[in-house]
Amino acid sequence: MSNAQSPNDLALLSVAEMSRADRAAVAIGVAGRTLMENAGAAIAQQIVSRWRQRPVAVLSGPGNNGGDGFVVARLLKEAGWPVRLALLGERKRLKGDAELMAERWSGPIELPTPAILEDAGLIVDALFGAGLTRPLEDASRLLIEAAGETGAPIVAVDMPSGVLGDTGAVLGAGQGVAAQATLSVTFFRRKPGHLLLPGRLLCGEVITADIGIPDSVLAEIAPKQHENGPSLWREHFPWPSLDDHKYSRGHVIIAGGEAMTGAARLAARGAMRIGAGMVSIASPPSATAIYAAAMPGVLVTPVARPVDFVSLLGDRRISAILVGPGNGASDTTRAHALAALGTRRPVILDADALNVFEGDPQALAFSIRGPCVLTPHEGEFARLFSHLGGQFQGSKLERARAAAALTGAVVVLKGADSIVAGPDGQANIATNAPPTLATAGAGDVLAGMILGLMGQGMPPFAAASASVWLHGAAASEFGPGLIAEDLPEQLPGVLHGL
Repeated sequence: MSNAQSPNDLALLSVAEMSRADRAAVAIGVAGRTLMENAGAAIAQQIVSRWRQRPVAVLSGPGNNGGDGFVVARLLKEAGWPVRLALLGERKRLKGDAELMAERWSGPIELPTPAILEDAGLIVDALFGAGLTRPLEDASRLLIEAAGETGAPIVAVDMPSGVLGDTGAVLGAGQGVAAQATLSVTFFRRKPGHLLLPGRLLCGEVITADIGIPDSVLAEIAPKQHENGPSLWREHFPWPSLDDHKYSRGHVIIAGGEAMTGAARLAARGAMRIGAGMVSIASPPSATAIYAAAMPGVLVTPVARPVDFVSLLGDRRISAILVGPGNGASDTTRAHALAALGTRRPVILDADALNVFEGDPQALAFSIRGPCVLTPHEGEFARLFSHLGGQFQGSKLERARAAAALTGAVVVLKGADSIVAGPDGQANIATNAPPTLATAGAGDVLAGMILGLMGQGMPPFAAASASVWLHGAAASEFGPGLIAEDLPEQLPGVLHGL
């Protein structure tokens, strides 16, 4: 992803919002048939530019997705490609622009059986696209299963059939079926399902085609979800100025653990490399020597009791607080979390600082009175929220938004498709995290990076979004063999690239 992409380029549209975009384009004079013709042409162009001529099987569905398929079939046939087309449903039931495109197709329309796939060197999946609301079944299921067994590349129109555009989930829970596409061609803007797992894996490469919908319709739709990228948060980034000093760059504090000292040390390194002017670790007395010896640039303060932590937080120069990494799920950790939240200063709660509120997110929400970021992975999220049901057991995007709305905090729901969600419904999805980030301690570094940025005055949503993206970029910069200790050391180079 280029750093130069604008927020409009990174916008993601729900299925409903994409329908609104289509209607808005038609309302200002762009004919629906033109949009469909352009969509089919974009897909055909991608096919011709990527593959040598070969037999093609086009699987068309009963709606507008199927109409796109008729256009693809016609244009490929006109270009000299051998094309067979099957229609799911009866031709006489086609309506509107899809009916018109079927009339323009001069070839036979075959039955939707696996026989259509015989000798196919490429398959166009134009069955349903992103708007499907029920699992594939009967003929459509047989077709998609047979298509996967051929080994031929599959080009999906908009979204692989069987994948929900809003969530990336395969419809039908554990029994669902979806096409595994080599390439997906979508239109105007991508949908969350193109970025969220498992949809992101099933889509293959995703191309977004311009089909004639003006960018101006985005202002009317005002989407609240984007792909995470620098253009969303760059203007808030706290670059240092000549008159800065260590306290103006932020004095941040981390509650350190007694046994798992590595977690706080990794967080501290992340905070330092992201630009915090001073980093302190509040350490149990038994561990102060470990922290002090390992990190000469960090101020280590012994804290024997929760009341000592409260007293330490009385220093008004402290600009942000992190509780959780390596702390243990104890009464002390809960007391530290509540003390931090009680200061009304920026707070990041990670790991055990979330686990100590297991099953009681209302108590956590009640205690959040200032800028706050929560950074759960899936297990921690489930312990906190899953018993509430509803949206808290929905898609990843729904769950992150619901948690942010309940708590009033920014929520970073971590994973290969990390989501940052704000209480106002704004959300973004990261796509730049490499698989090498699945290593112990990576989350501690991320928490420290968020701490460092919030300590420098960056707003919580922007700080969390920037940290998630920079975290992925640092991992990609390092490459194979990554361990958590490597991440902070890659940040100077990544920041230089901004």
